[in-house]
Amino acid sequence: MAKQIWKPGNMLYPLPAVLVSVSDGEGHDNLVTVAWTGTVCTNPPMVYISLRPSRYSWQMVKKTGEFVINLTTEALVRATDWCGVKSGRDVDKWKETGLTRGKPSAVSVPIVEECPVNIECRVTQVLELGSHHMFLAQVEAVQVSSEYLDAKGKFHLNRCEPLVYSHGDYYGLGKWRGNFGYSVKKKGKGRK
Repeated sequence: MAKQIWKPGNMLYPLPAVLVSVSDGEGHDNLVTVAWTGTVCTNPPMVYISLRPSRYSWQMVKKTGEFVINLTTEALVRATDWCGVKSGRDVDKWKETGLTRGKPSAVSVPIVEECPVNIECRVTQVLELGSHHMFLAQVEAVQVSSEYLDAKGKFHLNRCEPLVYSHGDYYGLGKWRGNFGYSVKKKGKGRK
């Protein structure tokens, strides 16, 4: 297989396409689409988002130190894209997309009711890295839509058809392929 050498860049794909809800603490809140997000630590539970300082939402996160990562779905692809290309300086993204502000349990930023998972976060550190600033945050609470839980309380991500972003395009994740450790389990012990 022939390879081409490209200039250095971020080719780690796919990434989750999430809606991040933010607030200025004075009654104004906003939604911003983010793909620069991920897990940092298990104990304590920590995540990050990276935003450009020029983004309207950046100043809100910087001011309040709180945000909510709302996992999106294939059904929310239009709203997710729209919130990434329009500025909250100019429009009320909640009103224009028809998304519903929900009650948080641990922070003062609204959750997006239509999203299957809402991760409520409090910033612990800001790293000014260049084009983006990384907001490291501790997870304060997680809300999960009960319709994606089975009778034993297990969350089934595949049922909500999560949305991912890859090099300018949005995709669904496709079907289940295995679970952690399945490759070394004895036959008959894996999920079907």
